[in-house]
Formats: sequence, C-alpha cells, structure tokens
Amino acid sequence: MTTLPHRVLGALDRFNAAHPWDHNAHYHRWILRRLPRRFGRALDIGCGSGELARLLAGRADEVQAIDSDPVIVARARESTPATAAVTYTVGDALTGHPAGPYDVITCVAVLHHLPFTEALTHLRRQLAPGGTLVVVGCAREQTVGDYLLAAVSAPLNAAVGWWRNRGRTAARPPAMTAVTRPPEMGFPEILREARSVLPGARLRRRLFWRYTLVWRADA
Repeated sequence: MTTLPHRVLGALDRFNAAHPWDHNAHYHRWILRRLPRRFGRALDIGCGSGELARLLAGRADEVQAIDSDPVIVARARESTPATAAVTYTVGDALTGHPAGPYDVITCVAVLHHLPFTEALTHLRRQLAPGGTLVVVGCAREQTVGDYLLAAVSAPLNAAVGWWRNRGRTAARPPAMTAVTRPPEMGFPEILREARSVLPGARLRRRLFWRYTLVWRADA
C-alpha cells in the first residue's frame, strides 16, 4: 500500500537526504518527561553518540551506556565531560553491560535489531522494583493506520529537516552512522508480545516512523 505518489515520495527522499536530522534524538526530551527528576542507576541500550546518556547523567547517580559500534562509542566518550557520571561500553546489548538492578532503562531504535521477546525479558529482569523502562522503537508498516501516519510523517519530516539544517552543510547526524536494518515486526505484533512480557505496558504509534513503550516495574 502506498499513500503518496511514487514521484512525490522520490522527491521527499531526495530532499530528506540533503536535509538529514536525527529522528531518535527528537524523542529524547519526551523520554526525560517519563522519568523521575532524580534516580540512582540508569542503563542506556544502544547509546550511539551518547546524547541521551548525557541527558540521563543530569539526573542519575550513574549511567551505563552500551553500543556495539566502537567508532560511535569513541565519539561518545570524546563528547562527554570527564565529570559526567557516564561509563561507555562497547558490547552486546543483552550481555555486555554490568548487571542490574537499574532504576531507569532506555532503549532507542535498537529492539528491532534484537530478538524482541528475549530482549524485553532481559530488560525486565534488569529493572529495579519501581523502576522505569522507556523504549522508542521502529515497526514495519502493515496496517492502514501505519500508512496514514507515515503519509503525515513524510512532509513533516521534510519541514523539520529544512528548519534544522538552515545555513548548515548537509551531513548525516553523528548518532545515526551505525549500520541499520529495517524492522520485521509490525506494531500489532509488537503490542501483543510486549504486553505478554510487560503486563500493563503503554505502547503508542508515533510520528517519524517510531513507536513508544513505557513500563514501570511493580515496587
């Protein structure tokens, strides 16, 4: 199903390539609004260039940030003040970080690279009682609602890209340099599987080809 003519989609793709911006960072402030003002330990899965990890460090006693890409982790370390309570690790998302419990776990645009149910089960086990898990994920377009939301996102994406790149030389955002792959699961399947692992989890489709998940562990 295509909601926009191919010629229009092609023009938008070319415009977006010339005016890139970080869709994941767009949700960082939204993530912070779901978290307590102060907390102890935090884990950021798929930290990329470390922007979210540094924001978390403004509220946390300790932040563990992990990513499988050594180049982007090196960039994150260079961009993080020595005084920030962030430890960066190159490793596997599910096995390469220090053991929990964590008061906060964030995971942005990573779950579609992992075995979904296994990953959520692992993160649930790492979360402290009363802790918060926040996910910003990617889903495959399947339903009419998915395609309509994508149709709205496409021109908005171009508008935001133009606004953020005014007077700048186009360059791919540093947080998005790692190799990515398209998601395989659609939102209905994600919703079903997530709630089987995390009862009461709140999931919602979002603009810019993302969905969100928020779950708080019982205290």
